Amino acid sequence: MADAPPIYLTTKELAELLRIGERKVYDLANNGQVPCVRVIGKLLFPRSDVEAWIESSRSGPLPPAPLPSIVAGSHDPLLEWALRESGSGLAAFMDGSLDGLERLGNRDCMACGAHIHEPDGEWNTQTVSRVLSGKPVVVIEFARRSRGLIVASGNPLEIGGIENVAGLRFARRQHTAASQQWFEELAEKAGVDLSGLKGPESPARTEADVALAVLDGKADTAFGLEAMARQFRLGFIPVAQERYDLVIWRQGYFEPAFQKLLHFLASPVFASHADEMGGYDIAHAGAVHYNPDGF
Repeated sequence: MADAPPIYLTTKELAELLRIGERKVYDLANNGQVPCVRVIGKLLFPRSDVEAWIESSRSGPLPPAPLPSIVAGSHDPLLEWALRESGSGLAAFMDGSLDGLERLGNRDCMACGAHIHEPDGEWNTQTVSRVLSGKPVVVIEFARRSRGLIVASGNPLEIGGIENVAGLRFARRQHTAASQQWFEELAEKAGVDLSGLKGPESPARTEADVALAVLDGKADTAFGLEAMARQFRLGFIPVAQERYDLVIWRQGYFEPAFQKLLHFLASPVFASHADEMGGYDIAHAGAVHYNPDGF
């Protein structure tokens, strides 16, 4: 185990640190320009005070603060699994795409997952460009996911599409979840009166919670992922394929933790698990969809 650095620097050590002669160090000490103490006629320089003294002389912009090793945003079960299995050390705090973008903009996370449906069939990039305008962030594709209506096994209510959910018990998501916003858009287009939907009062916070609400009989249907319907052996009516992206600070992209995750996403182990879960297309994983200034 390496020895701890000395608490005090000698005149010679300080001269080497500052790349100046020892005589100059004596001059600085005699003029009260550098923190020092005198003990039995010898000059000593407290290391912490010297480091603070050097830092106080800084000019120009400060370097960006380290980013928390957190992935926020929209919940995705495959990503949640990959964060653990990759050994990246990245933690997950997933409470919706919009919540994640806000946290990213405040530098409260390194990256966030998002699947925000936009005009002309686009995903995420227009929102990122608007919400994080001028910030050095990149949008990288994680996967394409099959989303639709999760129903009880065997579909006893014979639900055929979103137009059939009127009056049913529906498991809704929190307002910061992009899936909830997209469902409301589709429901209005289908002529469904959203105020007439019944179901649990508390929103489901994750994709797994949505499926569990149907499995437990608390809801007749939910707008969720095929992967979750398969996991809980529920029925599934596909509606569309969506693109789930990772939005990340350029600074965070090069961090060892995120690089470790990216390396794992290119592995056969990840591809095999995505295929086993079902409802995922990872053929374009890693594709860059937004990078305004280039790496």
